[in-house]
Amino acid sequence: MGVIMEMNLNEEEKYLQARKKVENIKGFYGNLVAFVLVNAILIFINLYTSPNYLWFFWPLLWWGVGVLFHGLKVFEVFPTLGKDWEERKIKEFMEKEKQNKNKWQ
Repeated sequence: MGVIMEMNLNEEEKYLQARKKVENIKGFYGNLVAFVLVNAILIFINLYTSPNYLWFFWPLLWWGVGVLFHGLKVFEVFPTLGKDWEERKIKEFMEKEKQNKNKWQ
């Protein structure tokens, strides 16, 4: 009975992790769409009102850097900084704490 409950919990954890990943991807695409639409409007406003000074470049650049890093994080391009790494570190610290506690008992 305990193995079945553990397996169900593990499946539930996997589902919750997958759901979180999907939400993160959705958030990234929302950010990307907003980036494209808002910057298209800014480019139009800039070229229409003051074509001699191209200021649209600055929000495009810095927001673009933010979108890039958001995408790298969401799609786990650098896995050492992703959720799996966080989970491994948490388990590692919990195990060390458990060993230290047992050492003094």
